[in-house]
Amino acid sequence: MFTVKDGELLIKFARENIESFLKENRRIPVPTDIKNKFGDKYGAFITLNQFNVSGNPLRGCVGYIEPTFPLYEVVHRVSISAAVEDTRFPSVTLEEMNKIVIELSILTPPELIQVESPEEYLDKIVIGRDGLIAEQGMRRGLLLPQVPVEHGRDWDVETFLSHTCQKAWLPSDSWKNKSTKIYSFQAILFEEVTPGGEVKRKYITE
Repeated sequence: MFTVKDGELLIKFARENIESFLKENRRIPVPTDIKNKFGDKYGAFITLNQFNVSGNPLRGCVGYIEPTFPLYEVVHRVSISAAVEDTRFPSVTLEEMNKIVIELSILTPPELIQVESPEEYLDKIVIGRDGLIAEQGMRRGLLLPQVPVEHGRDWDVETFLSHTCQKAWLPSDSWKNKSTKIYSFQAILFEEVTPGGEVKRKYITE
């Protein structure tokens, strides 16, 4: 569906957009070839990771869950948001971009996991394949498929469900409540090997 070349184009576009905004406080215009090639609607996230640091390297992560906008527009918007609007972190600086690698997650549409009892989630969710969304009323939280296995984590499904509920500002055991809806989705991942360098397809599990 998406090639490494596609990932290169989108991540290069994201980096140029971020650096332009940090330097001149403006987004770059969307190139015509990017508009033409990536006009289909997808959910997507841009993640900014500090390069070659120990522990959790996360520096910003923002995206859209639903396939509401063309992919080029999502990348155009959330690349800036990941750099300066993720409220968990101070804004990224232009100098920092030399030490940050960009990751792009292109999402499949979320699907409600149908269960008769919450215990069935433990068999229906696959670590390394599925991302999760927990939803109860107006509260909604998402964790990408790579979260349970990255940066030294080795979560089982129950732990993944608990953290997803916490991301939605719900008690960690809310997935056991039948009023909580759990959705799954998958992601195609691309990432820079080094800051501004080669882009490769990222596989969560080999």
